[in-house]
Amino acid sequence: MIAVNYTQFRSEMKSHLDLVTDDYETMVVTRKENKNVVVISEESYNNLLENIHVMGNKSNYDWLMESKRQLEDRKVASHDLIEVEDE
Repeated sequence: MIAVNYTQFRSEMKSHLDLVTDDYETMVVTRKENKNVVVISEESYNNLLENIHVMGNKSNYDWLMESKRQLEDRKVASHDLIEVEDE
């Protein structure tokens, strides 16, 4: 996580935003009276929402953990993909 003050962020906005999007950095823009702002990429934001959805629903979480256990126990199967032709 990178922290920059508001003035520095504003003066170097492009390079800071490039760090956030290209290097997946999380940036805290510090402001007076502790009114800080966190900057993350849209991709990171969408991943965060997806994780909240999966982890926030017990049945989704249980299904994911069971799948993880099966993978770790090598209880997996491999199948060839079937090509479907358009009619």
